[in-house]
Amino acid sequence: MAFEQLGQTVPVEERELGWDDTIEKESAGFIILPEGDYEFKVLEFQRARHEGSEKLPPCNKAVITLVVETPEGEARIRHNLFLHSRTEGMISAFFIGIGLKKHGEPLKMDWPRVVGRKGRAKIGIRMHDGKQYNEIKRFYDPENTATTAPTTAAPQQQNLYQGQPQAVPAFRPGAF
Repeated sequence: MAFEQLGQTVPVEERELGWDDTIEKESAGFIILPEGDYEFKVLEFQRARHEGSEKLPPCNKAVITLVVETPEGEARIRHNLFLHSRTEGMISAFFIGIGLKKHGEPLKMDWPRVVGRKGRAKIGIRMHDGKQYNEIKRFYDPENTATTAPTTAAPQQQNLYQGQPQAVPAFRPGAF
């Protein structure tokens, strides 16, 4: 059952709690995903500072919270992207993975645009202080994660770009 609230359908089970309401539900706890490939959505982004370590000097970092939907509920993974020239490839992989950067093209990082974007990643498990946590092993290129088989036209399209650059017709506005 649902009701309308400001133009959105909201399930009856979800509602604002009053200060003196009685509560029953308990948290299911953290969901640890088995190692594998998962689709994710960027839930939030925060600006932070890395204080430096043996591996990396002090620098800015983006703390990204990713959410993976599972039958047991939402699994949330926090991932740090260090804004340093040593890790520029990892930052590019993230932006390519969420469709905001194209291979071979520079990108001015636009962090507010990452929230709500979707992608696919290889997720692993790491141990820290005796506890298990999920971690991002790599972000996949959206072009390489298509689930449909390529059509017969795809190889022909690729051949168009293997010729010399002057063989490509110039762009003419209004010409079809």
